[in-house]
Amino acid sequence: MYYLYHIPGKKIGVTRNLNHRVTLMQGYKETEYEVLEQSHDIDYISDREIELQKSYGYKVDLKKYKNLKFNKMKINATEQTSTFPCPVNKLKGQLMDNIGLKWKTEFGQFEITKENIKWIMHNVKISMFNPDRSYIYNKAFYEAYFNPKDIPVGCCGNTSERFDLIRDWAATRGLYQQGDPHTQYVKLQEEAGELAKALLKNDQPEIVDAIGDMVVVLTNLAHLQGYDIEYCIDEAYKVIAARTGKMVNGTFVKDED
Repeated sequence: MYYLYHIPGKKIGVTRNLNHRVTLMQGYKETEYEVLEQSHDIDYISDREIELQKSYGYKVDLKKYKNLKFNKMKINATEQTSTFPCPVNKLKGQLMDNIGLKWKTEFGQFEITKENIKWIMHNVKISMFNPDRSYIYNKAFYEAYFNPKDIPVGCCGNTSERFDLIRDWAATRGLYQQGDPHTQYVKLQEEAGELAKALLKNDQPEIVDAIGDMVVVLTNLAHLQGYDIEYCIDEAYKVIAARTGKMVNGTFVKDED
């Protein structure tokens, strides 16, 4: 069965699994969307989706639902890139439908996993030759997920996975539904105070605990603002990477522009 669903004020789409696509992937509860129509006829539902997108004034999909390839997506790998046969606005759903799919590149075999889909979506680019296609750079993907690195004892996976665990923890406790950035900022100041006390006492366990708590709070604050903490860190690093300056009284002072 194909379901034509409507998220008021946002979009109209088609899916075969409402809970997976709309609730789990997009984050909308059953009370926040409606099913406009349902049909076993993929041709009818594909045409109807476009028709309703136009009538409601939403962005119209570049490709009809029936023309999307949901199973065993064929990824074209060159020396530099891996290209997906779909536009960026349809990519996440296709990646979710193709978890476990593997393909060969100059850097070895890649695989779509639940963990690396977020990285792909953050780094994917629209093909300049065809807007219905999108791609990632192989080396960047390799370095992020497939390049073996020395991991310290006690480590529980890569950094991105740790942030995912924090977000999952917060989501299951209703923090994202009932909290807000302002309360998280207050919480951050409280944790900063705890860190200050620990530093004055040179209490190493408390220092570690306070720093960890601040990272957790920053992760949740970023999420409540619509960002991933990984993105914020990357943006900050882009700025400091080329910064020059000198140490003054124990503090790095940047050169004036």
